[in-house]
Amino acid sequence: MALEDVADQLHSLAIHLLRRVRPADAATGISAARLSALSVIGFGGPCTVSELAAAEQVAIPTISKIVAALVGDGLVTRLPDAQDRRVVRLAATAAGMARLRAGRARRIAQIVTLLERLPPEEIQAVQTAVAAINRALVE
Repeated sequence: MALEDVADQLHSLAIHLLRRVRPADAATGISAARLSALSVIGFGGPCTVSELAAAEQVAIPTISKIVAALVGDGLVTRLPDAQDRRVVRLAATAAGMARLRAGRARRIAQIVTLLERLPPEEIQAVQTAVAAINRALVE
């Protein structure tokens, strides 16, 4: 099988898997755009509005509205930068991290349900493939 075919199948699989687990995100009580931004801040660590806009691939005015809503909901806080007081960093609050962890746990539980349908040798194959893809991402 050609690499393009493997890439095409992996691409399709990733989309279908995300669609399958996406309904669990509704239980977080926040929109997909806000949840995505919160995830970048919470799991990626404190960042500036510009860094967040770049990560989310949206304009600064768009991300600023999302940040304002997250701050208003008590899920994100603005902190002064330790090296440059003119810079403001965004950090997830304890409530924001709790929301992220709960959402992630729901998604993982759905994936576990799918994996439980597979025999042990196929689960091992999935584990091997995941490790290989992770290596490719960091190389």
